[in-house]
Order: sequence, then C-alpha cells, then structure tokens
Amino acid sequence: MVWILDCDGVVWLAEDVIPGVPEAVARLRAAGNTILFLTNNSSGKVVDLVEKFERMGIPVEADEIVTSAQAAASMVEPGSSVLVCAGDGVREALKARGVKAVDEGPADAVIVGFHKEFDYGRLNTAYQAIRLGARLIGTNDDTTYPTPDGPIPGGGSLLAAVAAAAGVEPEVAGKPYQPMADAVLDRLGGGIDGGIVVGDRPDTDGLMATRLGLPFALVFTGVTSEDDLPVDPVPVRTAPDLPALVDQELA
Repeated sequence: MVWILDCDGVVWLAEDVIPGVPEAVARLRAAGNTILFLTNNSSGKVVDLVEKFERMGIPVEADEIVTSAQAAASMVEPGSSVLVCAGDGVREALKARGVKAVDEGPADAVIVGFHKEFDYGRLNTAYQAIRLGARLIGTNDDTTYPTPDGPIPGGGSLLAAVAAAAGVEPEVAGKPYQPMADAVLDRLGGGIDGGIVVGDRPDTDGLMATRLGLPFALVFTGVTSEDDLPVDPVPVRTAPDLPALVDQELA
C-alpha cells in the first residue's frame, strides 16, 4: 500500500516535528508500505528536505519526496527561460529540467512560489515579464502556511498578488492540480495499486486524493481542526495526528 503524506501540518510545523511522527513512519515502513512525501512548499532544495527529515529522525531517500517545484518545472520546456519569483527549490528543479532561470527581463514564464524575500521589487519584476508575454505559473495556490504559532501567508498569497497586478489567471502546479498528480504517478511508475493520501487541508490534500482516485485521511495537526467538520471532500478517516491514524490503520 502507498501512503502519500503531506509534510507541512502532517509531518512537521515549520522546523518542529509533530510528536510521534518518526515512530509512525517507521511503523508504516516496517509493515511493508511504500511512502511518498508530497509537499506544496517549493522553497527548499530536495537535499535540504532530506536533511530536515533526517534531523527529525525520519530517514528518507530523495526519490521519496515530490515537490511542487518539480511539478512546476515539468510545465516548461527544456531550453526555455523562467523568471524565478520563488526559492532555491524552484531553481534546483528548473536546472534539472534543463531550463534557464533568470532574475529579470523577458522570459518564457514566471514561476511564483513561497519565499520570504518577496517584496515590491520582485512583484514589479514578475509583472513586467508577464506584461511582455511570459506565462504565469504558481507552484501552489495555498493562501496560508502552517507554523507552530499559527498560519502565516503562503505561496498562494504571493501568487495572488502577481496575478492581480498582471491581470492574468495563473497556471498552478501543486496539489490538487494535474501537474502534481502526474509527478506522483511518474514517481510511482505510472500507477497506484492501493493507497491513501494523508493531509491537513481538504482543499489541497483531499482534492489531490480525489484526483488520484484514492481515499483521503484528514489529520488535525495543521490548518484544519475538528471544529471545521464537515469538510469537502469527506475524509474516509479522521485522526488527531498521523500517529493516531497509523494506530487506526495498523490495529
């Protein structure tokens, strides 16, 4: 069985691992399950994510991680140019795709993702490239990002600012959109024979499960709380956290 796990709000909150998750992941592996970590956060390189997992006591391989940066890079052709209004994760994914990353001037596309350096200058640079004909691609449209101190503005908020300035409708790569689904299927060899998507957001993780034709399990360690029920799509399981969900499934 394939367990597709969201990261922010399921495995960790910013730099804090959610208690019990390393042990829960180890139990899933020991039971013979395949695990794929799926994140809409495009800011970090894959090697940085691997190191983060390992700091938290969760050994992973790079090919067990699928990011919205990778999905966004798949939407542009090798040899084209992209103005990057995002973090290093996008630059890494573009390099792997054979796409030239630029910081200003005309480009074939603009990719917007979560990065804390976003300011008026980056907004204007992105706007000017789109005005000259660049496509607008967002790594995701999540308006908020969960942290231990509560939500903060997410990559979708930055994307909305660029889209509003340019007056265009963005193409979106991450959950729950098709480029991310294609990236998951590609990583799993083209198909999924039994699986579940675990997340904290029905509007991303739940719809991603629907797109993949898999059941959705909702945990309450991120954006969604039990007080928000009922939600759409309806989860097949709910649990306070991933360890409790694993207890339910492996009982």
